[in-house]
Amino acid sequence: MAENEKRRILFICMGNICRSPTAEGIARAEFARAGLDIDVDSAGTEDYHVGEPPDERAIRAAAAHGYDIAGLRARQVTSADFERFELVFAMDRMNLLALQRFHRGIGAAPTLFLGDTELPDPYYGKARDFERTVELARKGVDALIRRLRSKARHAS
Repeated sequence: MAENEKRRILFICMGNICRSPTAEGIARAEFARAGLDIDVDSAGTEDYHVGEPPDERAIRAAAAHGYDIAGLRARQVTSADFERFELVFAMDRMNLLALQRFHRGIGAAPTLFLGDTELPDPYYGKARDFERTVELARKGVDALIRRLRSKARHAS
């Protein structure tokens, strides 16, 4: 990445209506609070919900914690995303495998957002599962902020 190039981070789940837009919304808000100028986006490995807003339960859970994701719209990941984004995070191993097959060694290699831990899909669950998604995404974003700051300190 060139020194003056803006950092870009992409969060990916299956349909881009629950986990990845939640992570995107939290990252946007928390990066801004932390004074980090980073472009954030999200996408899905599948095209089930392209153009749709996040699941209403995800919107409510995020809003209950002060994050507005209602204006986001689902899209499907493209091969160009691996070149556009510095970091590409999958929410679980199934989507990581799909991304690794799609990636083909060009650009950013996808990794799991929460390290060795998966962010479970709340779609078929209860409201508390969406709350848990917000909690885990917030912890992941906090860890990412620490990592980015540490990397910046070591680079200077």
